[in-house]
Amino acid sequence: MRIGVPRETKEGERRVGLGPAEVSVLAAAGHEVRVERGAGLGIGVDDARFAAAGARLASAEEAWASELVVKVKEVQAAELDRVREGPTLFGYQHLAGEPEMTRALARRRASAVAYELVRDGRGFPLLAPMSQIAGRMAIEKARQILGRAPARVLVLGAGHAGLAAAAASRDLGASVAVLTRSAASCDAARERLGPGVECGLAVPGDIERHAIEADIVVGAVFVPGTPTPKLVPRALVKRMRRGAVIADISIDAGGVAETSRPTTHAEPTFVEEGVVHYCVANIPAADPCAASAALAHAALPFVRRLASAGIEAALLADPVLRSGLVLWHGAVSHRGIAEEAGLPYTCGFAPQTP
Repeated sequence: MRIGVPRETKEGERRVGLGPAEVSVLAAAGHEVRVERGAGLGIGVDDARFAAAGARLASAEEAWASELVVKVKEVQAAELDRVREGPTLFGYQHLAGEPEMTRALARRRASAVAYELVRDGRGFPLLAPMSQIAGRMAIEKARQILGRAPARVLVLGAGHAGLAAAAASRDLGASVAVLTRSAASCDAARERLGPGVECGLAVPGDIERHAIEADIVVGAVFVPGTPTPKLVPRALVKRMRRGAVIADISIDAGGVAETSRPTTHAEPTFVEEGVVHYCVANIPAADPCAASAALAHAALPFVRRLASAGIEAALLADPVLRSGLVLWHGAVSHRGIAEEAGLPYTCGFAPQTP
């Protein structure tokens, strides 16, 4: 199979979809891996290393025209002209809260499998490594913004990002509260974090009680394929400490605060209602080497499956891969994303007929 690895174009994004180690494995299996020239420079990997691993150095057009396109971040507006029917996009898609992009991809009859929705019996294997990095880094960035170690931290959500943020805050000596959507996730967080961290349900009264005293509020809520619920209304942000920080890891799906909006690594913060907002949508890109290695390692088994069996056959045979399918030749196969975009929902996966 022809596998394309394009260079990322999102502002501040230095990660790469596959590294030389993964390319070597795929090339040894007989696949043609087209790596766009310069794709690895952000992690210190030059074209010669990719070529030595068995990659074919390619133009952007050649990488995007491959049967399977493996990339990190969602399709950018400037990349839309490269999207066409035929190739399948495999990477983070982040279409929740982006109905215009969903419609644009559907018009191009795109096929896409979303890393953030691929789910197995233990969770989200392609989301977990980046969420862990994002949770840890969000606390470090917020600490830098504060100019001191936080005394009180509120974490909303107890997935991989929330747990990592809570553990990092606890290790800084902060008093930490983690609020979750269910009793089961609350119990799991309590067991994972130990007795020094308060765990409870994310009900309005408790969110308010902790938020108005917090130095840092972390938004780490993840509802697959659905915009993030606004758990921190503007009225509550107004009551928070002046100079406190909202680190909204959930910003890819809209964020937990009504006052949140996406920021970039070039301009990572803004102040709203006296509170500093850190809402970078690709936090792990600030540690591109470690993040690329972790993500490529997690993605490789799925890439091998898609390439070896063929994309249609792999999707038909593997419910884990199929759980991440959001578009198939322009048809939207995720109910929430389809409804938000005002497009028909295609239940399940139907192979294309010749």
